[in-house]
Formats: sequence, structure tokens, C-alpha cells
Amino acid sequence: MPTEEQHTGLRMPMPGSSLVLRPVEGTLAFPVLTIPLRYHRCVEAKTYPLQEILKPERRYIIPTFQRDYEWTLEGQWKLLFEDLEATADRLLDVRGSGEDGSKLKSREQNISPHFMGAIVCASLPFATGGVALRSVIDGQQRLTTIQLMMRGLLDVLTESKSDRTMSVRRMLFNPDDVLEADEEVYKLWPRRKDREVWPLAMGDSVPVYDSTNDHLYLQARKFFSEGARDYALLEDGTVDSARLVALADAVSSLFKLVVIDLDDNDDAQVIFEVLNGRQTPLSAIDLVKNLLFLRGELAEEDVERLYDEHWAQFDDAWWKEEVGRGHAQRGRRDVLLSVWLTVATGSEANVGHLYREARTYLDSGPTTAEVLEQLSTFAVAYREVYEALPVEDERLAAAYRRIRALDITTAIPLLTWLRTLSLEVLPLEDHVRAVRAVESWALRRTWVGWQTRGYGPHLTRALREAKSAVEKEADLADAVISALQDGVLAWPKDSDVVDAFLTRQFYGGASQFRIRLLLGAIDHQLRSEDPNEPHAVIHYDDLQIEHVMPRSWETHWPLADGDGGVVAKDEADPTWLALSAERRRVVDRIGNLTLVTGTFNRDVSNLGWAVKRPEFEKQKSLIINYDLAKRDTWDEDGIKARALSLAAAVNRLWPSPDLLVSDGTT
Repeated sequence: MPTEEQHTGLRMPMPGSSLVLRPVEGTLAFPVLTIPLRYHRCVEAKTYPLQEILKPERRYIIPTFQRDYEWTLEGQWKLLFEDLEATADRLLDVRGSGEDGSKLKSREQNISPHFMGAIVCASLPFATGGVALRSVIDGQQRLTTIQLMMRGLLDVLTESKSDRTMSVRRMLFNPDDVLEADEEVYKLWPRRKDREVWPLAMGDSVPVYDSTNDHLYLQARKFFSEGARDYALLEDGTVDSARLVALADAVSSLFKLVVIDLDDNDDAQVIFEVLNGRQTPLSAIDLVKNLLFLRGELAEEDVERLYDEHWAQFDDAWWKEEVGRGHAQRGRRDVLLSVWLTVATGSEANVGHLYREARTYLDSGPTTAEVLEQLSTFAVAYREVYEALPVEDERLAAAYRRIRALDITTAIPLLTWLRTLSLEVLPLEDHVRAVRAVESWALRRTWVGWQTRGYGPHLTRALREAKSAVEKEADLADAVISALQDGVLAWPKDSDVVDAFLTRQFYGGASQFRIRLLLGAIDHQLRSEDPNEPHAVIHYDDLQIEHVMPRSWETHWPLADGDGGVVAKDEADPTWLALSAERRRVVDRIGNLTLVTGTFNRDVSNLGWAVKRPEFEKQKSLIINYDLAKRDTWDEDGIKARALSLAAAVNRLWPSPDLLVSDGTT
């Protein structure tokens, strides 16, 4: 006979491994659940017989906006009751073996139980001395069906006056002496839309059934009561009390669930990331939604109105798209949650522990209505930052575009918060200055090749300084500019940009995407500065990067010494070796890189300047190529001069902090 562990699919983990729960043949399907041991301290995942789960004074509340109850006769009820019959049959076989006393008890304890899968719950606040509350985060279909099955069985136990009647009742109802409200009598309290029918489905009065119109709750109660009656019915039409007792004992003691009780630990969210049998895993935002609306219900807020006004927008497909890469990939709603939490708490939110952090913040006092209004406001601002909604100023839109393109997601909380402020608090020009400051600080650091580690704390500190400026009625933009200059993550000076453009190997040292973005931004800047240039829409992402002096330069681009004399190739000549090494470095610097359209003749890429220059004459749709077409020669001096010109344009496009402060000229 299999042990409980064998029957339920439980495998006890070895140190350093995981706890794995798997479905057993013949049981109801449920997700394979793997819980890494490092998370065991934050959750309790234990197997319990139903009587240990349901008999204590406790209420299991189904969050309002979970999906409808969907289990049906052919889908689950029939299979579940067949499992109950089979389990009761095993119990009857043991009880009919002739054993008694301790031997009978021992044999009963070795009967294979029926494992029903797992439910996941989170505790809710409740009054001291009151009925404990649990929110059913996962497993509402299973737990609801168990209650309906017990209610159907209780109908037959009651009419037969079985001595198991009170035992089963205690798994459906809390005792009267602990109740403060009528609904607290029910062990399970369904979604808001089903609460009118639940008392009828659970009540002691047997409903008048209508097979065509009955709610699924009533259909389930009827099915299970008829099944229990048929199981216990003898050929002479009488009820076998022993068979009824076996049903009651089987469901109480031999039907088992894994109950995962989440606590307030920050790793609780991980349990949903490892429920890997799901089509649509629960995310942090799902957990927070359940928590918010449950608390709203308990506070008697109008959750239906709040949902329609503030939450319904998150049902849009755009919000469910995954963004980010690799392990950082998240749905947009989760990203928004982290943005809002970062702003609300003034600390960088940990994407892996959003549920815990949100719960901690919610415990500090904001009402459901306040939180939903904030999230709704942030949702609009976030969509504007991502240009899913129009932005009122092209300067802001361009900055958002470049920050997004470089994947500087740690700037999004600050940028989003700025958009939630009224014009009275943040006039448009100040808004532009603040956003341009973030853009200049981040993009200058990108072009000079400085590290990105530590951006989150640095930008969060700038956010705190900006919020403090609002409270003090100080200049918010200046506060952002000042905060970005402080700390170890410096704002590169003009000279830093010049030095990088003269010495840094951009090609091979930066992604081609970034080089294309940089050169495209410079071209756009040069066009905007020239009043004689007509407006043009250029799709820089479609252009190609070209080395003006090719990387394969040896055939057509001879080296020259300081006097202009040609230095022939000679790998034994120290002069040639030094000049060739420097040229290999120079060809990959930004001064030697440009953008070209698809009409550029690639056949001339490695040829000499006399052949290649006319191709740049044809590339006059791009202003960064104007000066190239005018040059009679192209060499190291030309590359240096162009690097200085490009650096000057960059320093105008992304100005230094002294030009962005309120008394600056930009």
C-alpha cells in the first residue's frame, strides 16, 4: 500500500534542492509546484486533511475580481465524487476486516488518502478575538467545490440523523458565539457578485431546484447530495448509515490539500512565479489587486465603482504586454506598480518583491480609494512617457524616446511622477528643464562610457530631492539638476565628452544601435540649428553606419609621417608599426563614423577618398555628411576635427547643468 508521500506526489527535499508537488494519476489536475528551499522560510506549504483546514474558526474570502466559478459536472464534480467514493470504499474495506481497537486504528491510518492539490492563501487583518481571515489567492475553484460537496453530503447526513452531522457542519459554519456579522458564519465567503446566492447554496433549507436556471452553486449542491444519497442507498431503499459515515470520515480525514499560507515576508511573491503549470501566472499586480479590493470590501468602500473608474483600464491588452529582457522581463502592470511604489515610498522598489513591498506600504495607512486613484493617475503618466498617449511638447517626447531607447528604466519613476504634477506645481518650461537634465546626465554618461551601476539609488535620491522641493515650494527642476550632480555618479563635463570623442573607440566599444542613436540625434540637432534647412522626417533607425576611412585601409589609404611623406608598409619599421596601430584605433572613433542611406554604394566603401567622396556628395539628406563632402582629403586630422565638431553639437544638445538651472541660458 502506498504511503501518503507516494500517493500525493510529495517528495521530501534534500538539502539544497526543492520541494516538488506533482499530480497523481486519478486525482484532479493541478499545477506542478516547485518551491526552492531558500524560500521555505517565507511560506508554509503543508499537507492537511480537510477537517484541520476547515474546522478552526476561520473565514476564507474569495477576492471580488477573481474569475467566475467555472467547475462543472462533467469537468470536475463527477470525477471528484468518484474519488470520494473510492476513498470511502477503501475505508469501508478496512472497517469490515474484522480488526478492532488499536489494530483497526493503525490500519485506518495507513489508508491511502486522496490528494486534491494546493490552495494559496494570504492572511488579512482581523479583530483581536474575532474570526481569522484568509484571502484565497489561488485555488478558489477547488475550495468552493469542496464546500459545495460537503453541503450536499450534509443534506443527506441531516435527513438520516447521522452522528457525523455536527462534524461536517463545523467544516461549513463558524459557531454563533464568535460572530460579529451574519456573513461570518460561513467558512467560505465568495466573490461579491455571488454573495446573494451563497447563503441559499449553503443554507439548511434545501433549495427548490430548477435544472435550467440554477446557479452553478445550486447545481453542485444538488449533484453532491444526490451522489451521497445514492452511495449510501441499499437495495431495499434504506440508507446504510455506515456508508454515510465512511463518506463523512473520508472527506474529513482522507481528503487532503496542500495549503500554502503566505506571510508578510518579501519572498512570498516567488510562490506565484514557481506555479509553473499555469497558462497565465499570477503576477505581483494580481496579488496587490486582490489585496486592495479585499481591503476595500472590508472597509465597505464601493469597490465596483472604484474598479470601473480606476482599474478597468488595466484590462487593456497594452498593459499585459511583457517588457524588459531575460530575468527582468515583466508585464507593464508590474512595471507600473514598481514605478508607483518607488515614488510613494521614496525607495527603489525591488521588482522581485513587489507584493511584500506594496503590502508593507498599504499597511501604513492609505485607503483603497487613495491607492487606486494614485495608480490610475500614474497609469496615464506612464503611458505618456512610453508615447502610448500623446505628449504635449516635442522636447519631452524626444527625451523620453532616447531614454527608453537606451533602456534607462531607473529614470522612469522620476519621469512618470513629474507628469503627475499640475502646471501650477510644475510649469511646462520647468518640466522640460527637469527632463532634459535627466536625459543629459544619463546620455552624456553613455557617450563617455561611464558605468551604469548605481543608477537606481542615484535617480531615486533625485526623486526624493524633487519631492522635497515641492513641499518647500522651491524650484523643482533646479532640485533635480542639483541632485544629479551630487554623489559618485558624476554628470560628465563638456571636456569629458570632448575627450571621449577624441579617444574612445565607439565602433566595437558601443552597440551599433547606440552609435546610430547618437549620430541621428546630432544630425537632428544640426538641422534644428540651421534656419535654412527645411523640416524633414528622417528614420534614423533605418540608416547604416559607415566608416569614412575604412577599417581595411592599407591598400588605398597610405600612412603619412609628420612631414606628409608616405610611410610604406614594413612590419619591421617602428614608425610604420606605431602609425598603423594608431590608425587602427582612429578608424573606430566617432569622428570617423557617419550614417548613410540605402543608396550609398557599398562597392566603394574600401576604396580611396577620391572615389568615395562623391558618394557622400549624394548623401546630403543628412547634415552630418555635409562637411565630409567638402573635404579634399580625409586623414587623422580630419577625424579629429570632426570629433571636436560632433562633441560640440552633443554638448549643445545635452547641455551641462549650469546651462539648465533657472538662471541658465538654455
